[in-house]
Amino acid sequence: MSFENFVRHARRHPSLLSADQRKQLAAGQKPSALFIGCSDSRVIPSHITGAEPGTLFELRTAGNVVPKYAPDSGSSEMGTIEYAVLQLGIPDIIVCGHSHCGAVTALTVAGRGLDQLPALCTWLGTDGLVGTDPEDAAVRTESKRHLRAQLDTLREYPFIRDRIEAGQLRLHGWFYEIDTGLVYVAPQSSDDEDFLPL
Repeated sequence: MSFENFVRHARRHPSLLSADQRKQLAAGQKPSALFIGCSDSRVIPSHITGAEPGTLFELRTAGNVVPKYAPDSGSSEMGTIEYAVLQLGIPDIIVCGHSHCGAVTALTVAGRGLDQLPALCTWLGTDGLVGTDPEDAAVRTESKRHLRAQLDTLREYPFIRDRIEAGQLRLHGWFYEIDTGLVYVAPQSSDDEDFLPL
């Protein structure tokens, strides 16, 4: 799809919702979940979830990375998570990893040679390069491991931990396969290795 197609769609966009729907959206938002996903253009949260406008609060980062809790860092990503949980009171957080992830590939031995992308390397923390399964060009194993690490990082946020313990918030790990369209769920226990179909 070309940029001109985007322009044409943007011009048609006002007619896609009724005046009542736009008025309701303008009055405020009450999303059902925070969706933390990758910036990858092939991973579209509203396509995966079927979310309507106003129902899904989104945070998209390179590699669906969740930064370590550091409230004084001024991190946009951390501010988005904080706003969703503390201000909007969302009851569910979905962290969605995916197959064929360029960011996860960059974290592997196969991803060496990113010297021209210093900001990305810092964001991903590529010092901890891991090996790859030569049979898995879609980096599924590494991507699932990476997804679990992001869930663990989120659990270290004090306000998230408190709300989970109070039964006010649930964390979900989803893994989206680009080549099949299937979504798998990360196990709740770190002892369980299997991701199950959603």
